[in-house]
Amino acid sequence: MPQFSTETAIAFFGMGLMGTRMSKRLLDAGFNVAVWNRTAIACDEVIQYGASALSLEKISDYPVIMLCLADDHAVHAVVDQLMPYLDAGQIIIDFSSLSVAKTYELAKQVTSKNATWVDSPVSGGTAGAEQGSLVIFSGGDATLIEALAPVYAPLSARVTCMGAVGTGQATKICNQLIVAANSTLIAEAVALAQKAGVDATLLAPALAGGFADSKPFQILAPRMANQNFEPVQWKVQTLSKDLNNATTLAKDLGVKIPVAKHALEQLQQHQQNGYAQHDLSSIILNIQILK
Repeated sequence: MPQFSTETAIAFFGMGLMGTRMSKRLLDAGFNVAVWNRTAIACDEVIQYGASALSLEKISDYPVIMLCLADDHAVHAVVDQLMPYLDAGQIIIDFSSLSVAKTYELAKQVTSKNATWVDSPVSGGTAGAEQGSLVIFSGGDATLIEALAPVYAPLSARVTCMGAVGTGQATKICNQLIVAANSTLIAEAVALAQKAGVDATLLAPALAGGFADSKPFQILAPRMANQNFEPVQWKVQTLSKDLNNATTLAKDLGVKIPVAKHALEQLQQHQQNGYAQHDLSSIILNIQILK
């Protein structure tokens, strides 16, 4: 089993809302990090922070490769670019939120080069990425995941091995099902409260600690009440994609999830109304449109 430490060089793909913050955490911890993004200019901020620009032809210089990309298509495209340069023994840690089927496919693909895939989707949003307090659901070899603890440490408060490859993504899908479906219900509650003459800005503190409370509620309800949707913490498009993965997995496994299916319809309608790149809290505008 390989040993990992701050001496381990890391290649990080995907400089979006999460990847930028996670890369900075690794740099702060002393890791040598090289970064790549399809749009190269997105790397500038992290390069100025101390990272180096990654050349795909040099990917074999990095024992650990991290991915934090938008969706199945994006991850598949990057893996296809990596395949000619992968070496035996390299570890690919995928922080992206993917379908289980795509995870199985990609894991098999990199195994053909004697590299190892560990699905490690995260929860905690941009704040968790910035503070290093993400929770990570990993799927793969349990001994390897334990050995990777020094690499995960700057990023997370907790890493849980959920089972074999694919189970990390299945766990994240369950997480996103709860968050996304709950967000639509929070929007309905805020809209209903406002219509009933309630000062909806008081909902979050009033319900804090009760059975209806949750982190999403404390984050989303005040933003919905004030219609303050900046900065973007969860993109509508991202949650819609994740919820679509949930309904697809449920269909494949013969499980009916009608609440999630209805929430997906609401998110998709909100996207079609032009809010794909907006914060999840903006879903309340869709509730108001429907009234």
